[in-house]
Amino acid sequence: MKIRTVLASLAVAGAFSVTAIAISGVPSKEPVPRAIAEATLWTPDPLAPPRIAETNSVRPTLAQADVAFEFRPVPLLPVSPADTSLPSIEPPLVTWSREIASGETLDAVLSDAGLEASDRAEIALAIGAEYDLRRLRPGHIITVVSTTDDNPRRVELAVEDGVRIEAVFGEQLAARVLEPDLELVTFAGEAVIESSIFAALDTADIPARFAVDLAQMLGGTVDFRRDLAGGETMRLLWREARDGNKRIGQPELAFAALDIDGSVYEIVWPNDGSGQATIYVDGEVLRVFAQPVEGARLSSVFGRRTHPVYGNVRMHTGVDFAAARGTPIQATAPGRVSFIGRRGGYGRVVEIAHGSDTLTRYAHLSAVPDGLTQGQHVMAGDMIGRVGATGTATGPNLHYEVLVNGRPTDPLSDDRLAEAAERDADDTAALERLAEARSLLAERLTSEFVQTTTERL
Repeated sequence: MKIRTVLASLAVAGAFSVTAIAISGVPSKEPVPRAIAEATLWTPDPLAPPRIAETNSVRPTLAQADVAFEFRPVPLLPVSPADTSLPSIEPPLVTWSREIASGETLDAVLSDAGLEASDRAEIALAIGAEYDLRRLRPGHIITVVSTTDDNPRRVELAVEDGVRIEAVFGEQLAARVLEPDLELVTFAGEAVIESSIFAALDTADIPARFAVDLAQMLGGTVDFRRDLAGGETMRLLWREARDGNKRIGQPELAFAALDIDGSVYEIVWPNDGSGQATIYVDGEVLRVFAQPVEGARLSSVFGRRTHPVYGNVRMHTGVDFAAARGTPIQATAPGRVSFIGRRGGYGRVVEIAHGSDTLTRYAHLSAVPDGLTQGQHVMAGDMIGRVGATGTATGPNLHYEVLVNGRPTDPLSDDRLAEAAERDADDTAALERLAEARSLLAERLTSEFVQTTTERL
């Protein structure tokens, strides 16, 4: 009974719901309001084209400023083409350098450096204007600075004594001589002779070439083979031309003192370029001697020897001094020039007569001073020629002879030239030079000792 009542209630409710839905789904017949209908028909007006204002009539203003700003064009500064050009770049350079070998010419060396014939000819003319190319010798150095495509920029010839001749390429090829700024420095040293003068100097770190100068000066007074017993003391003072720490040229002796068998032999060389030296024994003037070539090496002595060219044994009638071509040659004693010319294997020769019985001969010369004439009087130390290799010679050297009554004698032992020089000597001035040399030697030796002791400490 209860179940049927519930089902009947549900059926009545469902009928009412369906009836309500049906009533709400019927479309309305009431008309739309007029205002809404007109609004649905509205469309926007077409856009008007933009209006472009005249530029001259526009003057911008600032709303919050009392001052109006006016813009005006600023003129540009003129620009020079030079201001915009790129900096020039130097091409990379290549340096080539080597020593001149024996028998080589400047042209051969420049060709080896890769230079064209036209450039070589110009360089030879430029350098030859400043330096006699006939004086080229082994040891001279050629330096070529060029671009990578072998265009030369600078050529330098380094010769003796630190002198350089430089040729620079530019609008025109120009050459100049460059000389080092040299400082003359004086040194002192002491050595003890045990076996020979040469070995003693070498051991004491003194230029060993001074052994030649001492043998030349004392050869006629001291017999080094018999008079040296060992233990003798030798003190030397010498000068060196220096470019910074580099020595230029050969050192020159200024003073030497040698103790032999209770006697003191001293030699003073002048610094006036005359080459005239004075020998003293126990403080007294013994003789005056002028070396024919300053700083030369005694390469051959008087006596029988195997000839360097012909190979057979012959009498060598003089002494030879090896030196660079062009080195000045000086008269060894006062006299009168008796001959200038050529004599067979001697080559170019100058002969000087010293009195009626003594004559000196200087052979193999490369040149003779223009002012030197036959019959002219010369003094000891006067230049009478330059070292060369004329005649029969294996290389540049001076062949020096002393002839007495036409017969050759040993130039290192003959006293006649010394006697001729002594007649012109001033003993008072010679003794003053000796005192000055002794004082300077003592001062330098003390300085060397102090410096060596300080370095050891």
